[in-house]
Amino acid sequence: MAEPLRVALAGLGTVGAGVIRLVEANADLIARRAGRPIAVTVISARDRSKKRPVDLTPYTWEDDMVILGERADVDVVVELVGGADGPALSCARATMEAGKAFVTANKAMIAHHGLELAAKAEAAKVALKFEAAVAGGIPVIKGLREGAAANEIERVYGILNGTCNYILSTMEDTGRDFADVLAEAQAKGFAEADPAFDIEGTDAAHKLSILAAIAFGSKIDFLGVETSGITRLRAADIAQADALGYVIRLIGMAETQGDKLFQRVQPHLVPFDHPLAHVDGATNAVVAEGNFSGRLLFQGAGAGDGPTASAVVADLIDIARSTMGRGEIGVPFSVPVAELEAMAPADSGPRLGRAYIRFMVADRPGVLAEITAAMRDAGVSIESLIQKGRAGDAGAVMVAMVTHEGPESAVAEALRLLDGSASLTEPPLVMQLLGE
Repeated sequence: MAEPLRVALAGLGTVGAGVIRLVEANADLIARRAGRPIAVTVISARDRSKKRPVDLTPYTWEDDMVILGERADVDVVVELVGGADGPALSCARATMEAGKAFVTANKAMIAHHGLELAAKAEAAKVALKFEAAVAGGIPVIKGLREGAAANEIERVYGILNGTCNYILSTMEDTGRDFADVLAEAQAKGFAEADPAFDIEGTDAAHKLSILAAIAFGSKIDFLGVETSGITRLRAADIAQADALGYVIRLIGMAETQGDKLFQRVQPHLVPFDHPLAHVDGATNAVVAEGNFSGRLLFQGAGAGDGPTASAVVADLIDIARSTMGRGEIGVPFSVPVAELEAMAPADSGPRLGRAYIRFMVADRPGVLAEITAAMRDAGVSIESLIQKGRAGDAGAVMVAMVTHEGPESAVAEALRLLDGSASLTEPPLVMQLLGE
């Protein structure tokens, strides 16, 4: 059999340890499928003395991860350290400048620097792979870039953050409020000690910007993603959505509007009969709509050592095949970097849809009339309206409504008319209803 593909592994956390376990456990199967063995030869991490759940004695230790690609005993570098900049980015640049392939699970780095790194990979004629950066073990990048390559993708959207989905589905099952479920998720290890990137939507926005670039052949535009998280959701919102026939999920959505690109991460009301309504726990799911393929659904574990390690090693197998003449290195995105289109962000105002709007208001006469007058003046047609009984929030009560289909700009104008009203005890919460 051919010589092994020699892998340097930077980062020995949960996923790094998972890669080592997978490569060791499935060594024979991987070698058959790759056409050659895949062997971890060099490792690197921030803390050499830290105890880890795998035996590291067979591997050479390198203190400086940035120079891994320069070593003569390394063919490809896998980066699992994380962070948009710092050592991870330096390692990526140095690896490809040294003419070596690079594999990463680092969605933040790809979202911020993916175009630069792809250009380096193309210039050096080496592979840049990042399947594990989006949706863990789900092969959605390969599915879009290869399986759906003949299609014009009209829209891509889905549940891209397992932490948020765990919190929302647990709120749904138990009737508990956000803060309580978040604390439980942190205690169980489903949420980080600092969960801001997850619950504020940033993690999902990183992934969405990568998916959009691949789906539409556009340049990555992370800063163009309209982003809002789940921190303002209440158990009452979950209950109200259920009564209306919906569940609430944090959805990342991207689609083209002419020569512009719409990208948004926001909680949505998802109808019970939509496939995404049944995605529970820390699961991810991505829907791609092709003009010939129709709706494609990719679903599975979005994080964890096993699923993410599986995506990393699948990238390594692709690289091993390409060096054996059994495949092509290809381009990191759907087309070469020079052909990726720069698309300006699309204005969400003209988008037609239905919205759920929740108000917390002072418990006094005339408030409901004030809200409905603002809706009338802005041209918003109300489909249903519910006023809850007196709550314990300093005398505030909840008023929720669902609008008929109309432009998002009309809802924005209604909220502008209500801005500063003494009747509102907090800013309104707006969520779109996901279309069929």
